[in-house]
Amino acid sequence: MARRGSYAKGIAKREEILRTALAVVAREGYHGASVKELAEAVGLSQAGLLHYFDSKDELFVEILRTRDEVDMAGHAEAVQAADLAELRTGYLEVVRHNARVPGLVELFTRLAADSANPEHPSRAFFSERGADLRDRWADTIAEAQAAGQVRAGIDPALAARLLQAVSDGAQMQLLVEPELDMAHLIETLFDLMQEPGAGPAAGG
Repeated sequence: MARRGSYAKGIAKREEILRTALAVVAREGYHGASVKELAEAVGLSQAGLLHYFDSKDELFVEILRTRDEVDMAGHAEAVQAADLAELRTGYLEVVRHNARVPGLVELFTRLAADSANPEHPSRAFFSERGADLRDRWADTIAEAQAAGQVRAGIDPALAARLLQAVSDGAQMQLLVEPELDMAHLIETLFDLMQEPGAGPAAGG
C-alpha cells in the first residue's frame, strides 16, 4: 500500500514539475529555463529534478508534450474536428496562442531539429505526433472533400502534410521575424484548399 502511495506521489510530482516548467519556459524562453531554474521553481535540487526524468533532453521533450496536451485540452477542435470548419477554427486558435508564447515556439523548433538524430528522445515524440495529426486531419479533409467543400483534385493526405509543414515552418520563421502573422499563413492554406463557391463551412 505504501509503495502504491509513493508511486502516486511520484506521478503527481512529475506532473507538477512539467506544468511549472511549461510556465517557466513560456515566460523566460528556452535559454532562460535552465535545469537549475526549473528545479528552483519546484523546490528541488537539479539532481532531485532529474530523478523524475532519464535526462535533461527527456525533460524538455516532456515539457513539449505537456504543451500539446494543454493546447489540445483547450482547443479540441484542432485535433478532433467533426468538420473542416471546426478544424480551421480550432487550429487557428492554437496558432494564435502559440504566437503569444515565443519561448515555447523556440522549444518546439529546437527539439524538432534535434529529432533528426534517431537517438534523441524527441525523435519518437515528433514522429508519433506528426503521424497522428496528419491522419486525423486527412480524414477531416477527405470528408469535407466528399461534401464539396475542398477542391476535388487535392490529395487529403498531402493536404494534411502541407498543413503541418506550413505550421511548423511558420514557427521557425516567427523566431526570426517576430512580427510574422502565423495564423494568416494557415488561413491562406485553408482558402487555397477550399472549393470555389463552397459555403462558409470550409471558411470558418
